[in-house]
Amino acid sequence: MDFRRLFDILPYQQARFPQAVALAYRAGQQWETYSTNDCINEVNRVSAGLLQLGLKRGDKVAILAQGGSPRWVFLDFGMQQIGVVPVPIHATASREELAYILQEAEVLYCIVSDQQQLERVMSLQPKLSQLKGYFSMQPLSDVPGWAQLLAEPSSRHMEAFQGLRAAIHEDDLATIIYTSGTTGEPKGVMLSHKNIVSNIKATMALLPADYSKRAISFLPLSHIFERMVAYTYLAAGTSLYFAGEPDKLMETIRDTHPHYFTAVPRFLEKAHDEIMARVSRRSRFVRGLVRWAVAIGEKYRERVRFGPAYRIQLFWANLLVFRVWRRQLGGKVEGVFVGAAALQPRLARLFSAAGIPIFEGYGLTETSPVIAFNRFEPGGSRFGSAGIPIPGLELKIDKPDNEEEGEILVKGPNVMMGYYKRETETKAAFTSDGWFKTGDVGRIVHKRFLEITGRKKDIFKTSSGKYVAPQEIENRLKASPFIEQCLAIGFQRPFVTALVLPNFEALRQWCAEQNIHWTAPPYMIHNHKVIHLMDEEVNRINEDLPNFKRIRNLQLLSEGWTAETGELTPTLKARREVIFEKYRITIETLYEQGARL
Repeated sequence: MDFRRLFDILPYQQARFPQAVALAYRAGQQWETYSTNDCINEVNRVSAGLLQLGLKRGDKVAILAQGGSPRWVFLDFGMQQIGVVPVPIHATASREELAYILQEAEVLYCIVSDQQQLERVMSLQPKLSQLKGYFSMQPLSDVPGWAQLLAEPSSRHMEAFQGLRAAIHEDDLATIIYTSGTTGEPKGVMLSHKNIVSNIKATMALLPADYSKRAISFLPLSHIFERMVAYTYLAAGTSLYFAGEPDKLMETIRDTHPHYFTAVPRFLEKAHDEIMARVSRRSRFVRGLVRWAVAIGEKYRERVRFGPAYRIQLFWANLLVFRVWRRQLGGKVEGVFVGAAALQPRLARLFSAAGIPIFEGYGLTETSPVIAFNRFEPGGSRFGSAGIPIPGLELKIDKPDNEEEGEILVKGPNVMMGYYKRETETKAAFTSDGWFKTGDVGRIVHKRFLEITGRKKDIFKTSSGKYVAPQEIENRLKASPFIEQCLAIGFQRPFVTALVLPNFEALRQWCAEQNIHWTAPPYMIHNHKVIHLMDEEVNRINEDLPNFKRIRNLQLLSEGWTAETGELTPTLKARREVIFEKYRITIETLYEQGARL
């Protein structure tokens, strides 16, 4: 048996390796578990309930939830197998984005995860004449819940399912995912069953995940990356556990002993920061031991024959420090898949040295999403790269410059059908001969590894006519343990400046060691010793940059940027125009002060 459409995956698992625990969800201290057969039954109950609402092929239903869950999966498959189109919406979408998506997609029903999301949708009801109603996944007063949405499928329903499923082709629309991007209105990316299934199959062939393994999911399924990976686990027979409450994530990871999970770079950055913050409260001996182990880990390199001295040091670092880290992640992790944004190479090296292998990848919603990723096989991984393009995908660098950099173009079965109701923008996204323009700038290194160097629309020209890719500078800055967020600026300016948010946990620890009285971030960014430290960090980074890319002035910030406050996209990329406008006066002041570094 094979699978060609997304809703074929559960029957495929049932035929090949039926699981006692296919999906699980943590509710408080208890786990709700579903066998493969349970999952299929729940999907059919969803489909029966949707048919009883009068929904038909081509109708749109939105899912608005903070995180993933088995019910999210049941909704997704239950809609797809009767031809209803799921429209997942990021929980962090602004009120304006939410209204825009619900209206443009002509959503008939919205299914929410909790009271907060319900209130957001209800507040928009007067503007949404086509919206017929909403259901909640969790019990809420005066609102139809999960039980009211489902229906026990009758023999008539089962007969209808067979006809509806048979009529759905792999090239048919499976879902619309709105990508907010860093500027402009959200765009609905139309993905077919074939788009996503081809990505699942290309990825599954390269992963050691199988029916004997467990994975945990804690990223939102509204992101195509987490959704595709979740369905890859199901296709491989890997038991998938959804974490419940975010504040109990580490406890959940320890309890489930996962072999795999996906993460955004921020998760690893926070994990590292929390480790170092805990260590700062220990004895001087322990602090010194952990810092020594971290320094050893950051020297780790792939495909390098280490000398005896380094191997001995790594052995002791593992024995004394790193095994504790592995235990904190359940003790069985074989791979952490990182996407959405660039990961600091030093963290990839450190965690991999600690026996927690990190595999970075790259992709877009428009490509379902994976374009490239680092592999498990020997020689298939390189820190700092996005990995090797997946099988079945063509990739080329368009009009490479003298550094072999250019826009990344791709062709393949995973490339989207187009943007919903946007023929002009769809046409503009492709070259005349059918290559999809990713908008990202990169190059091929070491013959087969893709390296992302920037975003085409973010590259700016200084007033001296020099082109600068800000992401390169920002990645170097974020490699500093004292820098959490940053943005490089310089469009039509005489030199490059930066907005910098310090890593206040690391800064607090440094202040304690330097006997500097700690107060609060809004005051500490004006402390002359702190300013001197941050200047030194930036100057150290400047040494490896050509003159026209060097940061000549910077402003320390006391508050970070988030998706909730609008400075970041749901996938945590900076909305540069929003940040520029928010700090317009600050930026002008930097240039009035002139170059000081």
